[in-house]
Amino acid sequence: MDVAPGSVVEPGWLLSPEGRRHRDAILRKDRRRAFGLLERPALLPPPAAYKLFVSGKSGVGKTALVAALAGADVPPAHRETLGIQATSVYWPAKLRDSDCPVLFRLDFWDCGEASLRKFDHILPACKEEADGILFLFSFTDRSSFEDLPAQMARVTRPEENLLRVVVGTKFDQAARADVAERDVAAFERAWRLPVLRARSVPRPPGAAAADLAEVAPLLDALVERLWRRDQEAAGLLPVPSASGSPSPRRRASSVQ
Repeated sequence: MDVAPGSVVEPGWLLSPEGRRHRDAILRKDRRRAFGLLERPALLPPPAAYKLFVSGKSGVGKTALVAALAGADVPPAHRETLGIQATSVYWPAKLRDSDCPVLFRLDFWDCGEASLRKFDHILPACKEEADGILFLFSFTDRSSFEDLPAQMARVTRPEENLLRVVVGTKFDQAARADVAERDVAAFERAWRLPVLRARSVPRPPGAAAADLAEVAPLLDALVERLWRRDQEAAGLLPVPSASGSPSPRRRASSVQ
């Protein structure tokens, strides 16, 4: 399913003067605030919660991407993730058809490739009640890009109601790029899946404005696709034809 950017969510709203109160609710001392299990940002109703499994070859930057989206310190060097690491990201967004902002909670589940291969229960646990899967490849690793079709076949089945999102990491490392834009365009046409892009340069602590500006396009794109599928599942919008799978349900809940 393709969603025209900005057709559902106002892009960059959180960075605008109108979004300042909600922006301040997720910040503390010019850094993104880390919320505990029983906490959530003030000002908004209980969040629309989604679980997203992050899939990709070892070294493509899964843990680094999740850390960047959460406003946490990005690891300076690659280190294999042991077991499963779950990270919650709160993201207020403004819907075009509503005057009230919506608070999204995105629960990213990341695990190391070695753990996936060694333990049979890891993949089912990551996919249990998941709403979508992020398939990652690195622009500096062509093998990770060429492995995308096989990766999607290994992780998902046609009958599963999962949103599929493809993200290319290390997009800013042009000097080391091993995947050309024409290759990405051909993949998008063949699979009818837009490729989102993420940079890999970590920002210094205390740079909240730059941090939010860096991750806003990707987080806006994610919540836009998730919300659009919810509307389709509720019968408020037409469901895509054969190229798209049925939509997952919306789960709005408070943090337990």
